[in-house]
Amino acid sequence: MQVINTPNLNEARKQADKLRKESKPIIILSQDDEFNRKALEIKNLSMLVINENLNQKDYMKQRNSGLNEILAKICAEKNIAVGVQIKEIAKKSEIEKAKALARLEQNIMLCKKAGTKIISADSKDKYAVSSLFLSLGSSTKQAKQAQESLFK
Repeated sequence: MQVINTPNLNEARKQADKLRKESKPIIILSQDDEFNRKALEIKNLSMLVINENLNQKDYMKQRNSGLNEILAKICAEKNIAVGVQIKEIAKKSEIEKAKALARLEQNIMLCKKAGTKIISADSKDKYAVSSLFLSLGSSTKQAKQAQESLFK
């Protein structure tokens, strides 16, 4: 699985074209909101993985989770999955882990509302992923989707 990890949109498009020619899934690691919005316009995009390593400050009334209502609706319309880096969340300190789980909870709520598929991008333990998503407020349908792999 090759993940496109670049803040430059033109470079991301070139790498996506190369992957498309090789018939491989196109997976992009999220950056800022503007980049994410434009990245969703890339043809045949399979998954947008929410980057847990960005130092983002939360807004006054909402967490800056890398996903908003508009992006979630676009993902649902274009059948693009939203990926979550569970291993990256597990590596964080306790305070940072609490913030990351709160952001994940918000992303689950947004994906549930928009009907977007949300999956674990890196964890292999299906039951742990399912139980984590259920404890953060996802539906059972979302929890089953989260434990699916994009590459079966």
